[in-house]
Amino acid sequence: MTSYDTVTEAIKGLKERGYTIDFNIAFDKLVCSDNNICLHPDEFEIVEVHRFEGDSNPDDEDVVYAVESKDGKLKGILTSAFGLYADAVSDKIIRKLAMHK
Repeated sequence: MTSYDTVTEAIKGLKERGYTIDFNIAFDKLVCSDNNICLHPDEFEIVEVHRFEGDSNPDDEDVVYAVESKDGKLKGILTSAFGLYADAVSDKIIRKLAMHK
């Protein structure tokens, strides 16, 4: 797995490697509003996780996930602050992301 020093480098590197869809969490699924893509937890795998911790401020912590659909046709990126779980997110999504901590 490639190692990155910053969130920006991770996003750029993953996009160069074909992870071009920008995913967001919508309670119980991942969505990309740009092209109406929706993946439920049983339809995707997290293939890489890159964690970043702020040097001086814990609020600067972030995680970049490389996500692929199980059929391999869709590849994208999900970025999430460590405090993600404070938002309204389903148990299935929490379990799926937590497996890769």
